[in-house]
Amino acid sequence: MSEPAIEFAACVLGVAIGLPEPVAGELAAWRARVGDLQAKKIPPHVTLLPPTRIETAVIPDVLRHLYDVAAVAVPFEMHLHGTGTFRPVSEVVFVTVASGISYCELMEADLRSGPLERDIEFPYHPHVTVAHGVPAEMLDEAYDGLAGFDARFTVDSFIAFEQDREGCWLPSQQFPFGQR
Repeated sequence: MSEPAIEFAACVLGVAIGLPEPVAGELAAWRARVGDLQAKKIPPHVTLLPPTRIETAVIPDVLRHLYDVAAVAVPFEMHLHGTGTFRPVSEVVFVTVASGISYCELMEADLRSGPLERDIEFPYHPHVTVAHGVPAEMLDEAYDGLAGFDARFTVDSFIAFEQDREGCWLPSQQFPFGQR
């Protein structure tokens, strides 16, 4: 009888800018309103690092990397305004990042290096998804209903999220900017 294979624990990590209340609550409600099944599993956010599988052995290196990237980042104002879509390439409607794009692009590039170096499927475009994988009329409802959306807030940290077995994204650690 052969020995059972040893499975090494791993996690799926994502890094994002969390949104403050009441902004997060309003956008989560919209996502649920249009029937997006991910509304309860994914808190509203601006992705900096898409879902990435991390082996247990490199977790200390990844955490050090996240701290290093946050340490050189500076707080900035983010302005969310209006809607956009990736249709017809992807059935997604989002709230646009009107200001703060360059800060997000710099952090995304810094994060996706070292132990988190990886290819991405699409060019990086900071946004807040509000409808994905729903019928066209629901995409249109989100697009039209949030066309006048406007929010401004200060971003002074990013959050590492871990995906659980049910596909929910749970915040695991916050990384404040400018701290060692």
